[in-house]
Amino acid sequence: MKTQALGRGLDALFSEIDEAYVNESTQQDSILEIELKDIKPNPFQPRKNFNDESLHELSESIKNDGLLQPIIVTDSIDGYIIIAGERRYRASKIAKLKTIRCIILNSDEYKMREFALIENIQREDLNSIELAFAYSELLKLHQHTHEELSVVINKSRTHITNTIRLLQLSAKTQKALVDKKITTGHAKILIGLDEKQQQLMVNSVVGQKLSVRELESIVKSIKEDKVIAPNETKKIIYNFDNIKNKFKALGFVTKSSSNKLTIEFNNTNQVDEFLTYFAK
Repeated sequence: MKTQALGRGLDALFSEIDEAYVNESTQQDSILEIELKDIKPNPFQPRKNFNDESLHELSESIKNDGLLQPIIVTDSIDGYIIIAGERRYRASKIAKLKTIRCIILNSDEYKMREFALIENIQREDLNSIELAFAYSELLKLHQHTHEELSVVINKSRTHITNTIRLLQLSAKTQKALVDKKITTGHAKILIGLDEKQQQLMVNSVVGQKLSVRELESIVKSIKEDKVIAPNETKKIIYNFDNIKNKFKALGFVTKSSSNKLTIEFNNTNQVDEFLTYFAK
């Protein structure tokens, strides 16, 4: 399927959703009271974590005041699939409601994927990994550059690029970020380390309460392969056999260690003789 221009596609998408809410009683879109058991979440939903406390607060509000805004769904083979309003759907289940008010909107898989991504990008409560996934999927859908996407969603290209790079982290490191054991600042520094190094650094951040700056210093040393104990120097071992043999042929006695060569003189005559080899 050939994709449409990104900006134009998003404008049309939001217009269609807005129109569905405004024209709730038109022939094309209708409101129905649908049983919750017949509704399924959008499989393309990038948000994997829903705040339990927030859901329970919304649940209480729905029980006391009712559902003020219906959710939007589309027909599927075995029921309905949510296009917008999964939090309201989850909160209604917590409230033990049997049915929920829904707007039925004609949709297809491509549009469902697109709207799920865009709706969530506009929210502030996506974690960094969910946001990275949403950006990545949008780029794949439209085959656009980071720069083009930045114009449409009003985020800087640098922000988009750095966020997507978080997907290079190991699954365990990503989970540590989602669980808020490390910050996004910590996570960005760990990109480029192997899985074992990442886990070691995550454990250090958690156990030693390392700041982003402290972690950056340690990781910089790892990447430059300069993790050496204080005051420790690398010893270089030389092979002096060749030069020792030449001095021996001239009558000089020598001794050597790993990086030193010592010439022994018996008298001043030997010193004078030795110096003649350097005279021009």
